[in-house]
Amino acid sequence: MPLGINFQMCDVLEAVRIISRSVLDSRSFPTVKTRITAVTINEKRSLSVVAEVPSGASTGTHEAYELRDGGTDFSGKGVSIAVTNVNTEIATLLQNNLDLTSPDLFDAKMNALDGTVNKSRLGANAILSASIALHRLYAEVNNLPLYVYLRKKYFPHLGDNYKFPQLMSNIINGGAHADSGIDIQEFMIVANTGDINDDVQITSEMYNLLKAKLKFDGYSTSLGDEGGFAPHLKNNEESLSIILSLINNSKYKNKFNIALDCAASEYYGLENDRYNLDGKLLSREELCDYYIYLIDKYNITSIEDPFHEDDYDGWRMLMSKVGDRVKIVGDDLFVTNIERLKLLGVEKKLGNMILIKPNQIGTVSETIDAIKLAQANQIGTIISHRSGETCDTFIADLAIASNSEFIKLGAPARGERVAKYNRLLEIWDELNDKIYVKDG
Repeated sequence: MPLGINFQMCDVLEAVRIISRSVLDSRSFPTVKTRITAVTINEKRSLSVVAEVPSGASTGTHEAYELRDGGTDFSGKGVSIAVTNVNTEIATLLQNNLDLTSPDLFDAKMNALDGTVNKSRLGANAILSASIALHRLYAEVNNLPLYVYLRKKYFPHLGDNYKFPQLMSNIINGGAHADSGIDIQEFMIVANTGDINDDVQITSEMYNLLKAKLKFDGYSTSLGDEGGFAPHLKNNEESLSIILSLINNSKYKNKFNIALDCAASEYYGLENDRYNLDGKLLSREELCDYYIYLIDKYNITSIEDPFHEDDYDGWRMLMSKVGDRVKIVGDDLFVTNIERLKLLGVEKKLGNMILIKPNQIGTVSETIDAIKLAQANQIGTIISHRSGETCDTFIADLAIASNSEFIKLGAPARGERVAKYNRLLEIWDELNDKIYVKDG
């Protein structure tokens, strides 16, 4: 069988089976794991692919709906209903649509079966698990690594010009990701050597240097949800002072930038229209000035979710003042949704980068639609993990396939984060050795 991207499922596969179950994520809450098994008709190859979906702690109100059971089991966070939806309705849908020629068509079928705007009936977690697994299956049938399949299917205009993203590594955790008492959620270092192997090495070294420094200074080295340290510091600025000092006193002084994920919706008060930061109530104008002060003093190059997701005036204000020199990243603002990206990014220009999280929208194809829309309008893309993660490495392949500028993986620690770092290194080896099978 000649290798190609558009194939008929019924021509090459038989005995296709999809089955889902509940597994634990990195925060010890249940999430959905889906496996698809199949046998090829001609070659009688047995194929088995799996997908596990992550979950967020600091979530935007406009995200696709993550279906949880409620009740008392797992503190109401069980996913047995979502799992059942995969094993019944989605499984039946797959069996009835083996003639589909590509996985994006099945994504559309699942969305139609769900029938809601935000995937609340079947659950975005159920739908995404099937979507990722099916994309992996198509890659396997075509004898291609996942990133190569995604490139050929969705980004053919990029050809074989693969670029690796810069690592945005969360080394101090705050906000909803830790109990450190720090308001800002993520303090990140961004390696800029231009070589993924060097980036991983120096990020790992800086992470361990920070651990040693915190321990020497008498701070806790306990970890937050994303593997970064969660010391109890006086205020947000002390975190930046520690990181900048660490960089300047290392042999990698010019090899790192600093980035923030503010997750400002978490410290915004709707009742008084103020931001509670470091124990002070700030207006959006005062908060904007504070961010600019931090940007200038600590040479911050990227700031994510600096204002509440619906505080458009705040976003517009910061963009007008520093948008020409700083990446203003929309996460809760855009939620990987092309309609919000069109309105708030392309038309209103409230941010100049978008954070891409597949579980915010619920299918692989819709995630890629958001990436392509952003890239077509000179809006940068950052492929991102979630705070409740698994060892699934799909986002690493997605970042390579789409030539995204950045990727957020958390700290270079804990298995669910390290798996994705290691996948990037593995892809680098494959591309340099050219060991994957090319299509004919």
